[in-house]
Amino acid sequence: MREFLAFLLDATVIGAGATAVTDLWALLRQRVSGAPSFDYAMLGRWLGHMPRGRFRHDAIAAAAPVRGERPLGWAVHYAIGVLYAAALLGLCGRGWAHDPTLAPALAFGLVTVAAPFFVMQPALGAGIAASRTPQPNAARLRSVATHLVFGLGLYLAAAAWRHVAP
Repeated sequence: MREFLAFLLDATVIGAGATAVTDLWALLRQRVSGAPSFDYAMLGRWLGHMPRGRFRHDAIAAAAPVRGERPLGWAVHYAIGVLYAAALLGLCGRGWAHDPTLAPALAFGLVTVAAPFFVMQPALGAGIAASRTPQPNAARLRSVATHLVFGLGLYLAAAAWRHVAP
């Protein structure tokens, strides 16, 4: 049980840290380029429609708002980061959290881009790999860059965590 709790703590700290690095990247990118970041209220809206049996939308922004969609979207955004960190630790072993290397983190970050390409974007009305957006290749490049930054965040969070982890 103690090992499981330690694993959970590692995954939580590393996943939340990596997600925060990703969010800082999105803010920087928005300030430098003026390109808007993903609105996590839309993630909350999508999830909020699921209990009503609606899993796919033609345009999530046009769907009826859901009470509490913004905090729900942000909470799930961070929970996904923690789940991804847990998956990386499951693949690499918990020892990676205390002696991290960059390559597995970047590779894992790149693999996670499959989720927006094949789940989120189609479900929110953007099509597979943003095919229904005005500039699909630009959207794809942003997604890949963001998930590589998430991978870098996994590494950075683990590198910082190893110095304070119990």
